[in-house]
Amino acid sequence: MAARTIWITLGLIAVLESCYIGLVQCNEETQLISDLFKDYKKNIRPVVHPDDKLEILMKLTLTNLISLNEKEETLTTNVWIEIQWTDYRLAWNTSEYHGITTIRVPSSTVWLPDIVLENNIDGKFGVAYYANVLVSDNGWIYWLPPAIYRSTCAIEITYFPFDYQNCTLSFRSQTYSANEVTLTLATSVETGELIEWVEIDPQAFTENGEWAIIHRPAKKVINQQFSPDDLEFQEVMFSLIIQRKPLFYIINIILPCSLISSLVVLAYFLPAQAGGQKVTVAISVLLAQTVFLFLIAQKVPETSLSVPLIGKYLIFVMCVTTLIATNQIVVLNFSLRSPSSHTMSHTIKHLFLELVPRLLGMSPLVDDSEVTTAEENGMRERRRSSFGLMQRAEEYVLKQPRSEMMFDKQRERHGLTRSIVENIDVSSTANLYKSLAQAAPEIKQCVDACNFIAESTRQQNDTGSEIERWVLIGKMIDKVCFWAAILLFIIGTVGIFLTGHFNQVPEFPFPGENKRYVTSKTAS
Repeated sequence: MAARTIWITLGLIAVLESCYIGLVQCNEETQLISDLFKDYKKNIRPVVHPDDKLEILMKLTLTNLISLNEKEETLTTNVWIEIQWTDYRLAWNTSEYHGITTIRVPSSTVWLPDIVLENNIDGKFGVAYYANVLVSDNGWIYWLPPAIYRSTCAIEITYFPFDYQNCTLSFRSQTYSANEVTLTLATSVETGELIEWVEIDPQAFTENGEWAIIHRPAKKVINQQFSPDDLEFQEVMFSLIIQRKPLFYIINIILPCSLISSLVVLAYFLPAQAGGQKVTVAISVLLAQTVFLFLIAQKVPETSLSVPLIGKYLIFVMCVTTLIATNQIVVLNFSLRSPSSHTMSHTIKHLFLELVPRLLGMSPLVDDSEVTTAEENGMRERRRSSFGLMQRAEEYVLKQPRSEMMFDKQRERHGLTRSIVENIDVSSTANLYKSLAQAAPEIKQCVDACNFIAESTRQQNDTGSEIERWVLIGKMIDKVCFWAAILLFIIGTVGIFLTGHFNQVPEFPFPGENKRYVTSKTAS
């Protein structure tokens, strides 16, 4: 029982001792803050002499690359900006205040270097939340406020959507010049090296779905065109070199546009005389391409400095579609020609019916030597039908005067016609024709009718053959333009997008410097 009482007494003593220590420490911290800020003036720069320069250390930690608005040329980021400096007025002896080494006070109660984002776009120069500052016993002040910055970012759209952008967050003191404060980059506590990059917290960082961060250098810039008395003389720049992930645009814009544009080539598979249907297909594809061009115009900035790569591609396929529509009109013009409106020259016939088929691996569509010989000798075979002969005979009867036919019948009825077949001369065709005309005028009329029918049939066949040649010429033009359009479409598409493929982010972030601006662990 006595031992139990002893243990309870010792426990109560330990609890009371801990409470006393905490109370004493709380009272000591209150006393410390009261002593530090008793005569403290936050509007006075914390230097011993007016000519002394105060060193300000800066570091930026990126937690989220929220978005890059190409239309407004605005970068939105979520960051933690770390600022450190020394205020000799806030130093104390730890032995006098129960070993307290760090205190936390509101940022509004201490001197601040007035560092703001110079290239902001919304007029909010400060941070999102003014967190407390940590003050060490040697006067070292550590401030880590969060901020959501909307900064300007000049967009280079030449290779859109296979582009990369270089966006910079520029910080400077809005109150103090380089003769009063010196802005420098912070150093690593572990390695002691200068932190010349934007830190990324792997646990808090959220990857952006459209942009990949390639380089993130940090650099102090001295603007020599200004003097140290100017606020613009020094600034700390944190850059983000980001490359676009083009998969979204490939799936939703480039691939559908390419497929729709390729449909216009299929119009060549329609007959040469179907010009109206061909032009309709071309105009429909042209309207679809115009819609895609309008969608791209809503995405990129309204600038005349450069044309985006995908815009060049859309203009290219629109020009190809226009050329195809023009070609289809020309082919329709050739296909509908006739001997009454156009005369086919020997050069056109030789070019399109002999040379072009040979170039396309086809046999010639006409042999000019055979055709010329047949025409000279009058031995070309013609197709005749009974219906055509009857139609030509009826036409001849209609042209024959009725009075002449009546007199012929009367001479036959009164025996005025006599046969002189024995006087027929068959030595030649001309003599035979004259003898038949004298012997029997009726036979002459039949011969004239047959000659008229043969001549009409020959003219009709010549006209049909000429029209067929014009149609063949239109088909040949169609075939040549089909292969030309295929090659132009493929070469143009591959050539345009290969330029975007070779538009890669440089190995080093700054031109002329062989430095990656990354931690030594990453570089190794």
